[in-house]
Order: sequence, then structure tokens, then C-alpha cells
Amino acid sequence: MANLDSAAALMTKTAPPKEVTTASFRTDVLSASQRQPVLVDFWAPWCGPCKQLAPALEKAVADSNGKVALVKMNIDDHPQIAGQLGIQSIPAVIAFSKGQPVDGFVGALPESQIRGFIERLVGPLEGGAAALLAEAEDAAAKGDAAGAAAIYAEILEASPGEAKAGAGLARLHIAAGQLTEAKALLETVPAPPPGKEQDPAVAAAWAALHLAEQASNVGELAPLEQAVAANPDDHQSRFDLAVALSAKGERDAAADHLLEIIRRDRKWSDEGARKQLLQLFEAWGLMDPASVAARRKLSAIWF
Repeated sequence: MANLDSAAALMTKTAPPKEVTTASFRTDVLSASQRQPVLVDFWAPWCGPCKQLAPALEKAVADSNGKVALVKMNIDDHPQIAGQLGIQSIPAVIAFSKGQPVDGFVGALPESQIRGFIERLVGPLEGGAAALLAEAEDAAAKGDAAGAAAIYAEILEASPGEAKAGAGLARLHIAAGQLTEAKALLETVPAPPPGKEQDPAVAAAWAALHLAEQASNVGELAPLEQAVAANPDDHQSRFDLAVALSAKGERDAAADHLLEIIRRDRKWSDEGARKQLLQLFEAWGLMDPASVAARRKLSAIWF
């Protein structure tokens, strides 16, 4: 029985929306909406935005796990209902509940806004912002900065100030050397409530921004490398070299130079090397392989 129920649920989730007619509207929409909200997608075959909206709308409805139903109505074949509802342009989506129209929108909205529309009716959907964030992070990891930025921007359009999306987009600005834009974006992220810690993603983005600002002031790698080679106890040059290496993504090398300062003089500049290393860990993430390796080395030196 459980397998049959699962199969039925899967079929319901993946079945194309039902096309309703003027004659079936009372049964398929008004009566059906007594059990659950029903979205009516008013469309026409010639409508390009209707075709653009349909996949995102169907996906969002599927993620409701049956909390909301979707039907379609071709206004060319069945104009009467659309006329009664005052629909003057398509695509238009009207939500019915308990036999009455309760909400709606016009135009090919992005998926995040469609999800928000449905969540106002039935509560949180599967996936949602978390799924979009994961998609953005995956795109960024694959080097698709433009794709990741578009997804983060979509999330922020639907939920301004969303912490993880703001932090992710700020990291992309930092990687592109757009430090002013990154700072302005991070400043739009709301502060945590009293007694709550800042979202780790936001803290990491701020740390990455501070590192990038530092790196912009330390100069080129070659002179710093030459200075350290000429005098291994030139801790300031080694410190600056670590900052510059971190900005270029050479994490292990950056950490090793800071660790070398700690080995030679752990009290230098009020434990500046250790503090900088902790800032690197925050920017990289505590479980980043470079952070894990450097923490292990730091423990061996410190203890």
C-alpha cells in the first residue's frame, strides 16, 4: 500500500496541469478549491510569456506536495471566465480558495516570486530559497560567476536582505575586485537580533572583504617574496606576503607564512599573525581543507 501511495504521489507531482473549460470550471476550480487552493493559469497558445511562466509555475506547485493544485485555461477557447474576472493581459494566475478568488498575479514572474505567492497561500514549500542558494553555490563553485550572481539577485529581489544570498553575492563582487559594491551590499544585510550571532556566511563575507582591502594595500608578490628571502625575520613583509597570497587564492601558502611568524615570534605585533590566521579561517570557513590543515599546525606550535 505504501508503495502504491508513493507512486500515486509521484504521478500527481509530475502530471501536467489539467486544462479546464467554461463548462468544467465549477467542478474543477470552484468545487475543488473547497479542499485545497486551486491556481488557474490563464494562457493562450500565442503568448510567449505564458510559455516562459509555465515551467516555473508547475515546479513551484509540485513542490507544494499537493497543498495546492494547478489548472490551465486557454482564454482563446474559453474567454468568458477571464472576462468575468477582469483579466486584461496574460499570463495571469488567479488563486481560488473555498470557491472564491483570493489572490493572483500577472506576468511571467521569476520562480522565487511564484514560490512566495504560493507560500502566502499554503506555507513553506520544499526547496525554496535553500534550493536556490544551493544552486547558486554550485554555479559559483563551477566558475559560473554570472549564473550564480543571477540566482543570488533573484533571491534578493524576492527577499531583500536575505543573509546568505547577500553574502554570496558580496563574495562574487570581492572575487571580481568590486570591493565598494561588496561593502554596500553587506551593509544592507540586517543585523542579527540582540543575543544572536551574525550569520556565518555574512561574517565570512565581511572577513573576506577586509582581507581583500588589506591585500589592495600590500603591493605585488615579487618584492615581498624577495624581502622575506633576504631576511626571514622580516615579519611585516612576511605578513603582507601572506595577505597577498590569500587574496590570490593560495591559501596553504598564506597560512604557512603566518604560521612561520608565530614559530619565530608569536608575540609579534600583539599576536598579529595569529589574529590574521583566525581571520583567514573565518573568511575561508572553518571546515575548508586549508583551515583544517593550518589549525592542526597552529595547535602543534601553540601547545
